[in-house]
Amino acid sequence: MTDVGAQMRKGVVEYCVLGLLAREQMYGWQLAEELTGAGLIASIGTLYPLLGRLRDNGWVSTFDLPSESGPVRRYYRLTDAGTEQLARFRAQWTPFARVVSGIVGEERA
Repeated sequence: MTDVGAQMRKGVVEYCVLGLLAREQMYGWQLAEELTGAGLIASIGTLYPLLGRLRDNGWVSTFDLPSESGPVRRYYRLTDAGTEQLARFRAQWTPFARVVSGIVGEERA
């Protein structure tokens, strides 16, 4: 049986990462806590390959900062190209979600 939720998450999770990074620069563990808490990823192990793809696409960049509580942390930030990609997604998401909800929403009597 297909996990419908997993298929839906797969299509939007990278844009959710871009959305989080549009709010603030974050390190991997912060991103993982946000995304696992929202049920968008299963574990931190699934996040790093996604971050690598976003970096390869030029949508995020990284920088390291010392941490007061341990090793150096790698932070992620949105690039101009990432900001543009997020804007394109936002422009299409609301109309798309509205159409899908209208089609698969509650059955009418």
